[in-house]
Amino acid sequence: MWAEINFRYLPAHKNQSKPVNMKKVLLLLLLFPALSIAQRVEVGNLVTENVPALPDSLQAELDRYNNIRTASLSGWLKKEKGMLIVTRFAETNQIHLVREPLGYRKQITFEKEPLNWGSVCPDSTRNGFIYSKDVGGNEKFQYYYFDLDKSEHKLLTDGTSRHASLGWSHSGKRIIYSNNRRSAADMDFYLCDPDKPEKAEMILQRTGGGWGLSNWSRDEKQLIISEYISVTKSNIYLFDLASRQLTLLNDSSKDVAFTEAFFDADGKGLFIVNDEDREFSYLRYFDLAKKEYTWSMVDMGWNIQGVTYNRDRSKMIFRLNKNGYSEMFSMDPKTYLFKKLAGFPEGIVGNFSFSPDSKQLVYNLQASNMSGDVYVYDIASGKSTRWTDSENGDLNRNDFVACRPFYYNSFDSLDGKPRQIPALIYKPKKTEGKKIPVLISIHGGPESQSTPTFSSQTQFYLKNLGIAVIVPNVRGSTGYGKTFTQLDNGFLRMNSVKDIEYLLNWIATQPDLDTSRIAVMGGSYGGGMVLMCMTELGNRIRCGVDLFGSSNFYTFLKNTSSYRQDLRRVEYGDERDPEMEKFLQKIAPLNNLDRFTKPLFVYQGKNDPRVPLSESEQIVEALKAKGNPVWYVMAKDEGHGLGKKVNREFTYGAIVLFLQEFLIK
Repeated sequence: MWAEINFRYLPAHKNQSKPVNMKKVLLLLLLFPALSIAQRVEVGNLVTENVPALPDSLQAELDRYNNIRTASLSGWLKKEKGMLIVTRFAETNQIHLVREPLGYRKQITFEKEPLNWGSVCPDSTRNGFIYSKDVGGNEKFQYYYFDLDKSEHKLLTDGTSRHASLGWSHSGKRIIYSNNRRSAADMDFYLCDPDKPEKAEMILQRTGGGWGLSNWSRDEKQLIISEYISVTKSNIYLFDLASRQLTLLNDSSKDVAFTEAFFDADGKGLFIVNDEDREFSYLRYFDLAKKEYTWSMVDMGWNIQGVTYNRDRSKMIFRLNKNGYSEMFSMDPKTYLFKKLAGFPEGIVGNFSFSPDSKQLVYNLQASNMSGDVYVYDIASGKSTRWTDSENGDLNRNDFVACRPFYYNSFDSLDGKPRQIPALIYKPKKTEGKKIPVLISIHGGPESQSTPTFSSQTQFYLKNLGIAVIVPNVRGSTGYGKTFTQLDNGFLRMNSVKDIEYLLNWIATQPDLDTSRIAVMGGSYGGGMVLMCMTELGNRIRCGVDLFGSSNFYTFLKNTSSYRQDLRRVEYGDERDPEMEKFLQKIAPLNNLDRFTKPLFVYQGKNDPRVPLSESEQIVEALKAKGNPVWYVMAKDEGHGLGKKVNREFTYGAIVLFLQEFLIK
């Protein structure tokens, strides 16, 4: 009997088509109460608990969506024609070479771990790039140089510590990176010749985990170093490579977020994106001799993001984030005149960069009903050419559903009117006149923004489960002004949960949405929000899906990686303060189990350095002891997410079964 029950909860292989015999299982549990203790089952790198086997029919349908591919830009090649992109043909994302529009995608890297970006060497005499790789999602990233002429790679870093903030010099002869080799909590800077990586030299020692390289001057004599303190506060410094002198450029007593900074063509000044004295980030010019700003862009009412420039820094392109959608602009760095670029399709323009001859711009594009691909924009004609056309499995892309943005009123007011919360809603095309169940998907961060991106999961839910998906940007989200971003900090944490409560009120006013069948789902901070919603709003929610979320912000802050602790304390509060500890313990879902009555699904990566395994383990164990229905999946080879295709396939399938069982029925 034990063998039969355990077998039924194994992750299914393709040939395991028999459904769970729930009547037999329930009879056995009545006859033998000890069997009600959930058994953890290990298959490959997955550990599961209470998760039924996936039927063949479900796996087959999910495969159609899991096989949807995307492509993203890594960079133009300098020595030869073509570009590097990231896409997945097998289990993980890898770097590929494309030489012409819609040309053959030649796979270059064949690592077991996912590779999500590459940085091409700017030296036109060298044909290579740098990529980073960790192991099992532990985020101890190492840098490797890949020589395309020799088709071989070599390790540039120490192989053990965490590396970040890579930057090429203008000539491509040297790189700078940061790592925490000296101290796990601190990020120091190293200068390295890629041909002699063993001679890398520490050039700047720092305290704290928020330090990064922003830019390198064309003459390679100066650097801009940034210090991230919080989403609303940072500092920028000028660093002289010869003297090793570090000079603060801003007034550190003011709360200003510096999101981008780079040298102009002659190194006499900096272009800086910050939000000083405004709600949104904007572009400015800082004169290094005068030590002051001499030009500032007009207020455009939304955040400026993703400024890029050509090799000689004579041309600039920037993106305006308008309620999650992208508008593209060009600017003359001498006259500061800028204009909107025509010809870009509606959607989200991601990573973009100039071609070597500065005549074209390569960019990523995706939309809520279109997976991401790589395009090239001709600056003179304003026309775009598609370079990759990623497969949509055997699905018709015309069947994909686009979202609709909307706003709803929350509990408090702004300028005498109810504060409005931005959100996106996806509805299935066919509803058969019935009220639609709703899945509320809450983003992580919380300093992040839900934008109209493409999700194969969402498209599956719409088509196959017939549910609507609502994606809110609750207070604390970015993209809607820095005041909005700070409305959930510290002791204000539960106000973001109230935003979900008022979303439930909005759903109740919609004639086609079923207010009696609502689920919440989220990852990272979104997973923590799911758990708080389950305790605060459980009487109005059917079930929840928590993906690597915090079950207690106090224990999370104590156990997250040391280089992140101070950065997270600005957002959540300092758990070492007695009053804050008391508050965090009070709101912790782990300490409010009496109000936790609905079924929960939990996924966690074992190697997660951000939200540690213990956050999921403790809520799962507590709910089991209480007798609450809880399904659990843990991946032994993942970190903060799902980077392996086989793990995604099973976990997403298990979530579908969970929603079918507890939301749709």
